Amino acid sequence: MSSKEKIVKALSATRSIGIPDDQVKPILRDLLKTYDGNWKLIEEDNYRTLVDAYFEHKENEELEGKRGGLLHDQNSPISLKRPREGEQQNQALPTIGSSSHKSVVREDKMSEVNAGQETTKSIQHGIVIRPSENLSSVKPISAIHPDKNAFTNGNMECNSYQICSSSSQCARPLSTAPFQDQCSSYISKCSTSSEHVGPITRDQHNKRNKSHSLYNMYDLTKGAEKVKISWVNELGNESIPKFNYIPNNIIFQNANVSISMARISEDECCSSCSGDCLLSSYPCACARETGGDFAYTQEGLLKEEFLNQCMSMGCEPKKEHLFYCEDCPIERLKNDWKPERCKGHLLRKFIKECWSKCGCDMQCGNRVVQRGISCKLQVFFTREGKGWGLRTLNNLPKGSFVCEYVGEVLTNTELYDRNMQRTGNERHTYPVTLDADWGSEGVLEDDELLCLDATYYGNVARFINHRCSDANLIDIPVEVETPDHHYYHLAFFTSREVKALEELTWDYAIDFDDEDHPVKAFECCCGSGFCRDSKKKHKEALS
Repeated sequence: MSSKEKIVKALSATRSIGIPDDQVKPILRDLLKTYDGNWKLIEEDNYRTLVDAYFEHKENEELEGKRGGLLHDQNSPISLKRPREGEQQNQALPTIGSSSHKSVVREDKMSEVNAGQETTKSIQHGIVIRPSENLSSVKPISAIHPDKNAFTNGNMECNSYQICSSSSQCARPLSTAPFQDQCSSYISKCSTSSEHVGPITRDQHNKRNKSHSLYNMYDLTKGAEKVKISWVNELGNESIPKFNYIPNNIIFQNANVSISMARISEDECCSSCSGDCLLSSYPCACARETGGDFAYTQEGLLKEEFLNQCMSMGCEPKKEHLFYCEDCPIERLKNDWKPERCKGHLLRKFIKECWSKCGCDMQCGNRVVQRGISCKLQVFFTREGKGWGLRTLNNLPKGSFVCEYVGEVLTNTELYDRNMQRTGNERHTYPVTLDADWGSEGVLEDDELLCLDATYYGNVARFINHRCSDANLIDIPVEVETPDHHYYHLAFFTSREVKALEELTWDYAIDFDDEDHPVKAFECCCGSGFCRDSKKKHKEALS
């Protein structure tokens, strides 16, 4: 079925329940943009998403009208602040890890900064970090505050409909439309149909709400990224975890990250280049880190040979790929009195991208990660008991850049102290230890032993779930602003072709049998045939 026919069918369905075409067209256009022209999610469940989105839009308009009336009545004693209808329990963040050492951060009780002073309390309308006085002036790009009035909630019977054809057979989901622009341009040229709808009974409605409760098509990043990232819960009424969205890493307090032009020598940049370095007849200085050849293709993908080498090192590391500390800071945090021997840190391949001191422009093919997210992503509630996850809304070829892991930059000691202050009732996530090049950095001081934590401040990567061994994403360290490899960007690339609506996963490289770790690992729900959680396998064998 062509995209034009699909638009006719959708408008005919909504027209049958009394929704004018001119009111539903902008809603349909927004949904097509959000789903990147993927009709399957719109047509699913007899156009449920489209109908719910329309009524949610009308409710918001009415609410804004009431607010406007109150604003004009200056003598009105009614508060303009709308109370919440209850607070959702914080959802476990199903992320995140690093190359060889993972630490757990939990969330529930937060701290609030007020005039440079720190006070601890339960946060109701957003999550902020528990910072020091030095960070009182730091402001996030955006804060995620789940608002139930912004959801399209199926709990109101008057907003629920069952769309049927004239032969009383429910409409079936149709195939996806390949061209979103054709869909949008044709919305104004639709004809009529004979479909009609009937209201859903209360019993039918309650059954359907078990699988369709919360929709929120708004931008999770609130404009912080180049592309909008929506979120959806199709399984229940769990709202998204509260956090502050930031597109770039921020320093928590003591992390030593020195970014300056003076630290980058002339032989560590390509100041004489212009335009696109990938089109040059010979590689510039920025290709030295990857053996004199750029890691990217002209299409912006990782070259397959480089990608395969990175994957092989992670899956089957050789002895020369591991570095063993004489006095391992990770083991010292576990037991300062008598630390065990270092278990090894994977020395991984880096990508070096051009930066501000280079002469090329921002469209240079060696500037992929720093240009930010460009693919269509969506946060969704998983069906496998893993909580929230991340999926792609379009097909991604092998070697595609998805996003980088963004969060607060902490020292290992700061992260350890943060972990120790958590309570047993709090949810957890796995931050990233930036240990990819500890072997070449020599002896590092505590303020140079860094990690990233996205519990309170982070980007969409905080929702990427773990999968043992056969995940479809791989994390690769990327040098951008500084040649010091104790700080770098951690970028996610697809390790194989990923289909639209497939969940994006990443192997956190967790040692599930490490009983001495300061914070215990979670019970793995990855579902992989290569799952490393031996305790879970033992429980399943006994049951």
